[in-house]
Amino acid sequence: MGVLISTKNMNKNYKDIQALKNINITIVPGTFNVIMGHSGSGKTTLLNILGLLDEPSSGEIYIGDQPVSDFTNTQKAKLRMETFGFVFQSFYLNPRMKAYENVMVPMYINEKYKGKDLKHMALELLSRFGLAERVNHFPYELSGGEQQRVAIARALSNNPSCILADEPSGNLDEENEKIVMDYLKELTKQGKSVVVVSHNPFVETYGDHRYYINKGILEEKTNGF
Repeated sequence: MGVLISTKNMNKNYKDIQALKNINITIVPGTFNVIMGHSGSGKTTLLNILGLLDEPSSGEIYIGDQPVSDFTNTQKAKLRMETFGFVFQSFYLNPRMKAYENVMVPMYINEKYKGKDLKHMALELLSRFGLAERVNHFPYELSGGEQQRVAIARALSNNPSCILADEPSGNLDEENEKIVMDYLKELTKQGKSVVVVSHNPFVETYGDHRYYINKGILEEKTNGF
């Protein structure tokens, strides 16, 4: 099994604060990876670097066996669009677009979806998350949990190889939390990688690989950890 993303001795500094310290992590296809940590532990910073939304101060991140430092900004943007699906803590839904239109956005800007029925694909995704009756609603007409599910559907709409999710269950009730986590777990059976950062013990139970980050230091958890 090949490696999708890996880091080697990676550090991230913000002025006099070292947010990440000597991070070594390997993400392979078909795995569910959970990074647990308290607020301010560095987990969101790590997720952003893995998704090429930020850069390390030192060390290296690899896509396959290629160092990201070799890529141009255009190449990195293409990778972000085609390889990753992002679920942010702040949903970043366009307030002027209906739910299904928000889900269509990643497909609009991806050439491989040209000529396809994007609306049908968006409606199907929203239905899987129990939003069939809310597809024509604007974000302000949706609850926080519904907005969260729209954001998750949007992250999956371009069929990414890797889903990077920051607290994806944060605004969900127990029923919808399980629906979302079960669906993400199912994606790993299709060979996709899932990386979730959370402080929720329920989310941790889904992990094939479980990590704990504290003060920028990452350790993989084992049964005896």
